[in-house]
Amino acid sequence: MPEQVSLTQAMIQRMGSLAMPSRVTLAVTMAVMLAVGVAGTRACAAEVFPSHPMRIVVPFPAGGTADVLPRIIGEKLATRWGQAVVVENRAGAAGNIGAELVAKAEPDGYTLLASPPPPLVVNQFLYAHLSFDASQFMPVSIIAAVPSVMAVNPRVPANTLPEFLTLARASKGKINYASQGSGSTSHLTTELFMAATGVQLTHVPYKGTAPALTDLLAGQVDVMFDNLSSSLVHIRSGRLRALAICSPQRLAILPDTPAMAEYLPGFVSTAWFAVVAPAGTPADRISKVSQAIAETIRLPDVQKRLADMLAEPMGLNPADSLAFMRQDAERWKRVIANSQIQVD
Repeated sequence: MPEQVSLTQAMIQRMGSLAMPSRVTLAVTMAVMLAVGVAGTRACAAEVFPSHPMRIVVPFPAGGTADVLPRIIGEKLATRWGQAVVVENRAGAAGNIGAELVAKAEPDGYTLLASPPPPLVVNQFLYAHLSFDASQFMPVSIIAAVPSVMAVNPRVPANTLPEFLTLARASKGKINYASQGSGSTSHLTTELFMAATGVQLTHVPYKGTAPALTDLLAGQVDVMFDNLSSSLVHIRSGRLRALAICSPQRLAILPDTPAMAEYLPGFVSTAWFAVVAPAGTPADRISKVSQAIAETIRLPDVQKRLADMLAEPMGLNPADSLAFMRQDAERWKRVIANSQIQVD
């Protein structure tokens, strides 16, 4: 504050040049000095954001898409701002543990939640009692979206979706399926699939993509609707068999794998990944982070990494993110009501 210091020094010098300053002169001088001090305090309070490390909480285990995407973004934000951006995994209860942590955090922009749909738009319809209100989160951005893929362990004697349906109908619930947790995208997608086909599968919930995928690869479970980005390497290696892609059309990267919509018209399932902040977080800070995420997503190396993960870049602003999330909430609300899913 060089101008303020100069003004203060000038006032002191002027006071020193007066042999016997009057009470009025002293009062005016002290008032000016007080005003300068207050202005300086306000300037310091209006810190440049961010001025210290930021924390991004991921409510699922390390290793899955939900964990990798915010780490890619966080790495770039740290370089951009010259401040550490720490990604912290707080898994459990279908994402509710990490979401609660952020919901109760100081709303200063330094603690954010990066999550797929469950704790943001799904769990409110599954759990009778939650210790946080998901509708109060302030959307920052939707980072990207990844289509789901229906993958089976090669031990399952089905090479096509029709063959799987025949097997499942004959098995009468003996085929089990993994999910990332109760209320996760994989869980709800399977419920949607069962409702559309009339088959019955047995649910085996896990705490995230990584442990579910591990057991699918080991043959402990038979099938899973997983994020394609997590399963693709195993599909390519032959350790998993893809029966259908849940994008509207086939993908060039797996041209021989049909879209689920070819068998079940309108069947689409994608996992999107959002960043949100606690209620009451200053709008200017939310806007700054949102803009930084959008610009980060446009970086060529980030674009390549997202493409390698088969993640569609989005980078939505706060208003568009809110509209997007509300629309998805309505969709899964109908699935949950029709399937009569209840967690507690």
